[in-house]
Amino acid sequence: MSLTNEQIQEVVKQFGKDEKDTGSTEVQVALLTTRIRLLTEHAKVYKKDNHSRRGLVMLVSQRKKLLKYLRRINPDSYLNVTQELSIRRN
Repeated sequence: MSLTNEQIQEVVKQFGKDEKDTGSTEVQVALLTTRIRLLTEHAKVYKKDNHSRRGLVMLVSQRKKLLKYLRRINPDSYLNVTQELSIRRN
């Protein structure tokens, strides 16, 4: 259920400023979105796995906070990230 190093590097390459930029808000949102999508598929198959469901809810909450911060600090980047990841339908 966790991301492999190759998946992480691919996301960092797409959203980061360089290949070692793992801390920027855009990369963090993209990585969280990837993990959320994996856990969502897991939750569809294993409906009674409440422990993973709780983790999913926590990841969604963390992403929501990061997106709120990004929208406040850099609205252009917020629009770009949400459109590329197809997160929100504004």
